[in-house]
Amino acid sequence: MWTIPNILTFLRLLLIPVFIICFYLPWPNFRWVSAGIFLLAAITDWFDGYLARQLNQSSPLGAFLDPVVDKLMVVAALLLLLSEYPQWWMTIATIVIVVREITVSALREWMAEIGQRAAVKVSFIGKVKTTMQMVALLILLSQPVGFTVMTFIGFICLFIAVLMTLWSMCLYLYAARHAFQ
Repeated sequence: MWTIPNILTFLRLLLIPVFIICFYLPWPNFRWVSAGIFLLAAITDWFDGYLARQLNQSSPLGAFLDPVVDKLMVVAALLLLLSEYPQWWMTIATIVIVVREITVSALREWMAEIGQRAAVKVSFIGKVKTTMQMVALLILLSQPVGFTVMTFIGFICLFIAVLMTLWSMCLYLYAARHAFQ
């Protein structure tokens, strides 16, 4: 259980409340601190997967917990940003991303249950979507509220991530279409 990849996943899980608390603390650079914690979580996410493969330390616990923790961190970041940008477009972006994550997670669980998990394994477009989403959230978390060039870039990245979110969800549903019959 206490493999290096699992330790990194548990570290990410423990970083979520720290991330949220730092976001609301009245520090002069609280945005940079919370963005740094988010970046640390994103880096450990990449490393735990890489190390699990390289060290042959994949485990059922890690396979289950890693994507759950990733989704919790992303949802926390989206909700924090939604509290600062309570406009309809941010609400829709948040809902699309959260609904896709729940749908694809449930689809993967169901496909695993019927012995067809490989049909909905992580795809290249899913990885690109995740990267774009992380870049967008990192930019938006690090910037003061308001519309600057950087927040504009962050929102453009977020909306590209939303489009990729919808696209990847459609691809996963299409890949699993035979199981719906």
